[in-house]
Amino acid sequence: MKHRLLGAALAGCALAAVGAGPVYADSDQLWIDVPSESVLPVHGPGGTAERSLTVRVSHDNTENEVGPGRLTVDASEVASFARVSWPSNCVPESAVKAVCDYPGMPAGTDLVMAAELGLTALPDADLASSGYVRYTASAGELTSFPAETRVSLADGPDLGLSQAEYQRDLRPGTSTQVSATVGNTGSRTVQRTLLWVNASYGLRFKERYSNCEYRQHTTGESALCVLDEAVAPGERYGLTSNLRVERRALYERFDHSVLPYSDQALEEARGEYTWTPGTGPELDLRPAAAAPGVAGDDDIDLSDNYRIVILDARNTADLKLTGSRERGAAGDTVTASVTVQNRGPAWVASLGAGSPVAVVRFQAPEGTTIVGLPDECTSLPPSQEGEPVTTYFCWTPIYLRDGASHKVEVQLRIDEVVRGARTTVEILDDEAELPVSKFDPNLRNNRAQIVVN
Repeated sequence: MKHRLLGAALAGCALAAVGAGPVYADSDQLWIDVPSESVLPVHGPGGTAERSLTVRVSHDNTENEVGPGRLTVDASEVASFARVSWPSNCVPESAVKAVCDYPGMPAGTDLVMAAELGLTALPDADLASSGYVRYTASAGELTSFPAETRVSLADGPDLGLSQAEYQRDLRPGTSTQVSATVGNTGSRTVQRTLLWVNASYGLRFKERYSNCEYRQHTTGESALCVLDEAVAPGERYGLTSNLRVERRALYERFDHSVLPYSDQALEEARGEYTWTPGTGPELDLRPAAAAPGVAGDDDIDLSDNYRIVILDARNTADLKLTGSRERGAAGDTVTASVTVQNRGPAWVASLGAGSPVAVVRFQAPEGTTIVGLPDECTSLPPSQEGEPVTTYFCWTPIYLRDGASHKVEVQLRIDEVVRGARTTVEILDDEAELPVSKFDPNLRNNRAQIVVN
C-alpha cells in the first residue's frame, strides 16, 4: 500500500541489536547506530582530510528511563593505515582503544549521541588496506551486541553536499532559496561537476540557466547542470537554488545531488527522456569559507552526494468524496463508483513516505455482495469484536493534483432487491504520515453513499 516515489543513493547504517540484562530483559532493548562503512581519502596534493564517525545509542521502549552509559571503541584493526582522533568524552586506553561516556535517555527519549570519532589516513598508507572499527555499549543492566564500521582507503575526488535546512510555513505566491555548499574532501581535484536538481510540483525554478537542461514530469521538474569550476581537495563552494512557491504548494520536496562530470554520467542521468536547454545566464559555483569535514574520476564516497530538503507551505486542500446510485434486478452485477476529488487550492503529495492521499472505507449495501475490487483495494474480514461484516479499503495514489480526481469502481452482485439499500463511504483520517485533517479544511464532505435500487 505504500511505496516510495524517489530513491536516493545514500550509505546505509548498521544497527547492532542488544541483549538485555536482567532488569530490562522483558521491557527494553539497547541498540548501537553506526555507519556500516567509511572511505578515507589518502594523502593527495591538497593534503589529507579527516572523516567523522558518528556513533549513537538508542533503545526501544521510550517509557523506560535509561541511565548514563559507556561506549567502548576498538580501532586496532585500522591502526596500520589510519589515525583516530578521540572526542573529549572519550578516555583513551591506548592509541587505538577508548571508553566514551554518554548521557542517559530520560523517558520519552530513544536516541543519544555517544561519540564523534575522527579518522585520518596515515602518510604512504597502502591503498589495499581495510579493517573494522568495533563498538560495544552498556547502560545500567543493558549490554549491547557488537557493532562495526568497515574502513577502507581510496585515491580520488570526493564531492559532497551540505544538508540545507528544512523550511516550514512558506506562503504560496512567494519566493525562497535552498542554499548548500559543494565541497571536495577527497585527494584529487574535480575538474567539472554534474549537478542534478528536482523541485516538486508545488515549486518552480525561477531561472533557466544556459548550462542546465530541464525536464517536466508528473510530480515536478528536474534539471541537469554542468558546472565548470574546478573543485580542489579542501575547497568549498556555495550553491543557491532560487524557487517560486506556487499557489498549489503544500508538502514540497527539493532534491539535489553532485557527481564528478563525465560524458557517461551525463548520458546516464538523461536516460531516455527529452531535456530542454535553458536560455538564461550560467549557474556558477561561488567560493565559500573553507571548513573541514564538508562533504573524469569516480567519487570515492557517495554517502553525502545526495540531499533532500523538505519545504512545507501554509496551505489547504479540500478533498470531496462522491458515491453513486445503481439499479438492477436480483442476480445482476452492477458497477458502483467512489470518487475522491481534490478541490484545492493545493495539490497533496507524500513524496517521502509514499502514503496514499486518502484511504476510503466502505461495506457492501444490504442485499449485495462485492464480487470485484481493483488492485488499489483490499478487504478486512469480519471480526467478533469489530465489524460484523467485511469492510473494504481503497486508497488513492501518493499524490493528487489540485482539481484532479481518483475514481474507484467496485463490482456489486445484487443478491436480493432491497429498496433504498445504501452504505456509507468515508475517507479515513488515520494515516500517520499524511493525516487528512491536517490539510483538509472541510471534513464534512469526506462522507458519501452508495445507493442500490
